Amino acid sequence: MSENICSVTMAHMMLPQHANPAGNVHGGVIMKFIDDAAGVVAIKHARTNVVTAAIERLDFHRPVFIGNLLVVMACLNVTGRSSMEIGVRVEAEDLLAGETRHIASAYLTFVSLDDTGRPLPVLPFTPTTEDGIRRAQEAANRKQCFLQNKQTQRD
Repeated sequence: MSENICSVTMAHMMLPQHANPAGNVHGGVIMKFIDDAAGVVAIKHARTNVVTAAIERLDFHRPVFIGNLLVVMACLNVTGRSSMEIGVRVEAEDLLAGETRHIASAYLTFVSLDDTGRPLPVLPFTPTTEDGIRRAQEAANRKQCFLQNKQTQRD
């Protein structure tokens, strides 16, 4: 499957209903936009119903303010049997100043489901670009660390 099919960019204007009284956009609002974008990528790849299985990591780097354009870029990193890791980068553009800042980064795992809600195998994804290969290797490293931590907790 083509790498450009396995990505999406979504933009949202941050309005007063997205923010607290100080004018900062709520982290939960940003989290929803992250989940939405990652879900679109997962559906585009699997062409099935998908569910968020885990948010492996979510780091907020800077605040977002009313009037900023929030840009959420999601990309498929790697596939498992029925799961997919999607990486998300969030930027905010101050439209008046013309400045763009890196706001947040996240890794989410989605699972493909059949009509009865059971996990359904997904097509393997083989990246072809240097960036895609790097992301896939980093995803494999994260999974290895996760499995090691899980085993350590059992012992």
